[in-house]
Amino acid sequence: MPIKLRLLILNFLEFFIWGSWLITIGAYWFQNKHWSGAEFGAIFSTMGISSLFMPAIAGIIADRWINAEKLLGIFHIIGALILVYIPQINNPSTFFWVILLNMIFYMPTIALTITVGYTSLKAQNLDVVKVYPPIRVWGTIGFIVAMWVVSLLKFETNALQFYVAASAALLLGIYAFTLPKCPPQLTNTNNKSFISLLGLNAFSLFKNSKMAIFFIFSMLLGAALQLTNAYGDTFLHDFGNIDAYKNLIAVKYPAIVMSISQISETLFILTIPFFLKKFGIKKVMLFSMIAWVLRFGLFAYSNPGTGLWMIILSCIIYGMAFDFFNISGSLFVETQSDSKIRASAQGLFMMMTNGFGAFFGSYFSGLIIDKFFLLANGEKDWTGIWTTFSIYALVVALLFAILFKHKHNPQDFDLAHTL
Repeated sequence: MPIKLRLLILNFLEFFIWGSWLITIGAYWFQNKHWSGAEFGAIFSTMGISSLFMPAIAGIIADRWINAEKLLGIFHIIGALILVYIPQINNPSTFFWVILLNMIFYMPTIALTITVGYTSLKAQNLDVVKVYPPIRVWGTIGFIVAMWVVSLLKFETNALQFYVAASAALLLGIYAFTLPKCPPQLTNTNNKSFISLLGLNAFSLFKNSKMAIFFIFSMLLGAALQLTNAYGDTFLHDFGNIDAYKNLIAVKYPAIVMSISQISETLFILTIPFFLKKFGIKKVMLFSMIAWVLRFGLFAYSNPGTGLWMIILSCIIYGMAFDFFNISGSLFVETQSDSKIRASAQGLFMMMTNGFGAFFGSYFSGLIIDKFFLLANGEKDWTGIWTTFSIYALVVALLFAILFKHKHNPQDFDLAHTL
């Protein structure tokens, strides 16, 4: 089977697992279990907590001891077993710890998938910047297909969504062992420092002020992504409490409407090679930040009726907001990292975005909403919430434009022979 097809299947299944429950877990939580919003904030912080350490640890293991593709398979098989158990839980505290355990094994697989993809393509002397984005598109397609399956089968508010995810995780866990071998690169321990022996070399990237600033702003954008994941679907579900909107398509099938965001991703991913080589990482990241400003701003004044066009436009803009910092960021890290710490560097990037960024986004957004945007009747002031998020993204963009110094060289992204 051609390597591109093999990696296509890998990416499709990787994100199908996540798409099966990430966007709809809020509906399951509030509509099925009827647990509190404060507890939900804690649940959604689990991906941030796990990403603080697990992607980096998994990267270290893959760089030193276990083939990346084997580690990927092991993690997904364990994750499948955990997902099967989730529907049996009837206590919010227990739910938190089990979801956290699932995230501990799932979150590092995103970086491992990237590592397997980059390593396999480079082994065949292929240009990663040109070849990988069209392959990564199929991850987004997998996410979309999962959302549609869960929504059309009416699994959004019940536990069956976790069984769908578990089935895909088990399948990918087995499939991963058939992928091209990605052996550890740091196997010679002679005359190595303590830091090197622990596989912490990737943290040396923070010695470079440019990379340190890049990672900090990646964390801030990771927080913005978490705001969308946590509240987008719930935002549309809340319109079901209003008679004028409760029977509209966007309220009945919010996951399908939100999937427009992922459909947009598939288009913007394909533009990444052009934008990176034409404009460079700084301008591409700024494009992403401005897109986040518009994403949240449009949500602030939208509704499923006359304002549906703003919801749709916001979802379209999301494609640029997500891809231009997430996919482009991982490619930039690849150009700035030695091949021997490739997995660790990607794990570090994941730690900053889906770790610290996701945790801070979940934690502080929950505090802000509870303190400033809860109405007397217990409902949320969504206009105020989304406007605040939009202002946050604007401030991040202005600071990044001032603080991040980088001279663009189009040859930086010619990765075909960067071994």
